[in-house]
Amino acid sequence: QVQLVESGGGLVQTGGSLRLSCAASGSIFSGASMAWYRQAPGKQREFVARIFSGGSTTYADSVKGRFTISRDNAKNMVYLQMSSLEPEDTGVYYCYTFIFAAYWGQGTQVTVSS
Repeated sequence: QVQLVESGGGLVQTGGSLRLSCAASGSIFSGASMAWYRQAPGKQREFVARIFSGGSTTYADSVKGRFTISRDNAKNMVYLQMSSLEPEDTGVYYCYTFIFAAYWGQGTQVTVSS
C-alpha cells in the first residue's frame, strides 16, 4: 500500500511563489516515477509535472519555466516549486504515482489572487 500526503498549499498573490511537498510511504519509492496534477474549479484534473526515477522531468506547457519538480529519495519526498504564479494556477494540487496501481494524495489547495 502506498500513501501520499501533500502539504504546502495556500493563498498567494499573482507573481508569488509556493513550494508543495508530497510525503510518500513505501520502500519502492525510489524506483517509481512521481507526478503532480491539479484540478481547477469546474475543470478536469490535468497533468502538471512528472519526475522519473532517474531524475528526468517533464512539464505541462502551461508551467514550463515557472515550476520545478524535484525529489529526495532518501526522505521519500517529492516537491513542486512554483514561481511566477498566475490566477490560472489556482486549484487543488495532487501528488500521484503508479506502482502496480494508481495512487493519489488528498490534495492541497493553491489559490492565486489577482
